[in-house]
Amino acid sequence: MSDLLNIGLLEVTLGKTPAGEKWNRIMSFVSYFPGRGTVRETAYLEGRTEGEAKGILSVLEVRGIPVTDSVRERITSCTDLDRMDTWLERSRTVERAEDLFDEEGNTDKPIA
Repeated sequence: MSDLLNIGLLEVTLGKTPAGEKWNRIMSFVSYFPGRGTVRETAYLEGRTEGEAKGILSVLEVRGIPVTDSVRERITSCTDLDRMDTWLERSRTVERAEDLFDEEGNTDKPIA
């Protein structure tokens, strides 16, 4: 279960109790500026990367492109949203799943 879901469940469970009011005061004090590493930000980013990974894998699946376990692991373990956005764009046009990782974006086959 994701941290964000756990936080939401905790807030609902505590409700209007004294503990819930204290929780809300603590959470309202937390900085939400990007890059601060707050629990909510971390959970949000984890959710975003999970969604991006599912999107990339889904596009490859719909296109009938086989995905090896090592490619799947590389996609699902990535935490860099910019890189994943690039992979998502590439997933629409690559011929092989491994071509997602071509850093120059050059997925042309070498001239034999």
